[in-house]
Amino acid sequence: MKYMFTYDLMESARNTNQWLGATARAFAAYPAMAATANPMLQWLGAWGSVTERTFERMATKPDWGIPPITGEDGQDHSVRVETVVERPFGNLIHFLVPGRKPRKRRILLVAPMSGHYATLLRKTVVSLLPDCEVYITDWHNARDIPVSSGKFDVEDYTLYLVDFMKALGSDLHVMAVCQPAPLTLAATAYLAELDPEAQPKSLTLIGGPIDPEANHTEVTDFGRTVTMGQLESTMIQRVGFKYAGVGRQVYPGLLQLASFVSMNMATHFKAFQDQIFRVSKGEASDHDKHNVFYDEYLAVMDMTAEFYLSTVERVFKKREIARNVFTVNGHQIDIGKITNVAVVVVEGEKDDISAPGQCRAALDLLTGLPPEKKAAHLEPGAGHYGIFAGKSWRHTIRPFVLNFIDESSTTQPSRPRVVVM
Repeated sequence: MKYMFTYDLMESARNTNQWLGATARAFAAYPAMAATANPMLQWLGAWGSVTERTFERMATKPDWGIPPITGEDGQDHSVRVETVVERPFGNLIHFLVPGRKPRKRRILLVAPMSGHYATLLRKTVVSLLPDCEVYITDWHNARDIPVSSGKFDVEDYTLYLVDFMKALGSDLHVMAVCQPAPLTLAATAYLAELDPEAQPKSLTLIGGPIDPEANHTEVTDFGRTVTMGQLESTMIQRVGFKYAGVGRQVYPGLLQLASFVSMNMATHFKAFQDQIFRVSKGEASDHDKHNVFYDEYLAVMDMTAEFYLSTVERVFKKREIARNVFTVNGHQIDIGKITNVAVVVVEGEKDDISAPGQCRAALDLLTGLPPEKKAAHLEPGAGHYGIFAGKSWRHTIRPFVLNFIDESSTTQPSRPRVVVM
């Protein structure tokens, strides 16, 4: 499938469905149609409205839309997104709050590169901003990156993280969510050995597959059973002429989205069916629960083929991080070299993406880290999304992590801080 026509065919199908939705909506809204008094026209207009929006947002990067932050002066301060480091495959950005005093806690959020944009962590950013200076990795859509910019695989990803940490300095707390947890752990170990002065003060790993074999899920079973040849022949395509990355081999966002939806097809079908009826009755709004969720969920980005394939092969199949044999530019990283960075692991009891045990495996790899600098938290009843953006994050995990960060910035306690709930 590594052809441009297959990529363009998918984009054409998306565009056609968007057009059909817009046509149905416009047809139902035509004034003369009201004379028929046919309720089916109202339903057709609702179907068109939902369909148009659904397929339109698949090709649009969501805005950050961070609301103003109230400062010590009682005034609301707008949030400005500024670029700290600019790179071809992703930037390091800072959420600057002009007019308020800089916060002592400086947090680097490492966003996943697993199909969705970094805006997937919008709620995480909003919850941290009142108390922290927040930075985040803003990965770019591979279809917009010219082939001349070169490759980008798991080693390049790790080196990007190393450079971002160096740019921000050692007075930093790093928080990796989901997919980047193994590579963030590797980047920290890389700094611990080769540039100790640039190490962060703490590292928080949230629901990441450090050892995919520790507790199987559908995701890990897929990575274990499928061959690399099958993946390359069925998942990889070349970007079409419409985009700047024409000719680049990618794992297309639309193909990823099809995989996401197929895992819970019945749930998504009912959600859209209910939304169509709500629109037809005039009960829906632009920012209702359905639209807020799917505006983000359906916005997908292409991944470079080499990043996707090397992730499956090296992180899931060969388990190079879990076996502590991961190499970057020919240098084998030793996670045991981390001796000063406090590390906390957060997992959700009902996480079906990265099941409990996969992330906690990191603590066993940290052989050079004293027990008092390790911590773990298992959130009862929480799923994958809940541990970084849902109610569990807001009520329990966020306070726990911020307390851990504060302790890491001062004197460490004399006993292990392993908390399992």
